[in-house]
Amino acid sequence: MRVGLVQADGKLPNLALMQISAYHENQGHQVEWWQGPLFNQTYDQVYVSKIFKFSTLPEGLPDTAKIGGTGIDWTNKLPDEMYDLPPSYSLYPDCDYHLGFSMKGCRFACKFCVVPKKEGRPFHNSTISQLLINKKGGDRLMLLDNDFFGSPNWEGDITEIIRRKLKVCFVQGLNIRIITAEQAELLAMTRYYNSSFKKRYLTFAWDKYRDERIVMKGMDICEAAGIPARNMQFFVLIGFDTTPEQDMERVQKLFSRGALPYVMAYDRTDPYQRDFQRWVNHRAIFKTVPWEEYQGSRASVMIN
Repeated sequence: MRVGLVQADGKLPNLALMQISAYHENQGHQVEWWQGPLFNQTYDQVYVSKIFKFSTLPEGLPDTAKIGGTGIDWTNKLPDEMYDLPPSYSLYPDCDYHLGFSMKGCRFACKFCVVPKKEGRPFHNSTISQLLINKKGGDRLMLLDNDFFGSPNWEGDITEIIRRKLKVCFVQGLNIRIITAEQAELLAMTRYYNSSFKKRYLTFAWDKYRDERIVMKGMDICEAAGIPARNMQFFVLIGFDTTPEQDMERVQKLFSRGALPYVMAYDRTDPYQRDFQRWVNHRAIFKTVPWEEYQGSRASVMIN
């Protein structure tokens, strides 16, 4: 049996496709990246994963292709015989870190997020040792957890990360709004890194404008534990229920404290959200070019 896989979007290795790959490899099937519509007749099955609604599917997919992912329908999931399998890294030979969920679910119910609807309340998914299966992974672990400290086993997991001296990336971010001093102190003891494992910073979020007081308190707790503001990146959601003035206020507040703001546009079709995201996230421009000047130059280019 010949199986073709398609990763429609996302920059990280796709865990669902890795589990599909593992299932078919265990059956002795040939698994590869889909080679395009000219080869459709050579495949017995094609699987497609689409994470984001705004991304597009490749043209020419066979009618029998199985298409899934949050970008299609947040209620769909892999069959149990695939969902429970350790992932295969065979299609990602250059991946040099371990990848997976120590937990799933979330304690909160933010209206802009599908995680609580899709995964429910937090539950423990895998031990740290169960995630360390990539032969090229070394001491690098990327956790896809959406609410690490919401896990019933968070203390055991972070203690294991510290004990093993792993370089860890909490790529989806951590919830700073309710972080405790104990959690921050343990977090400071980890070898935390960004997604490239080249820079030392943790990612948090400031999504709601009204959360300023608790976000600032969380920063104080982290700094007291030994995590400097320069090692904190913040996802800043714009365009959901905030004004441009509130977006700017959050970005400037974080920057003034020494943290790194990273804007996430809720609606990428909105010119303001798209431009503001580009301006902030291009850090060299953000630090040297005022927003009004950047906005004016963008408008001039569009007119001309």
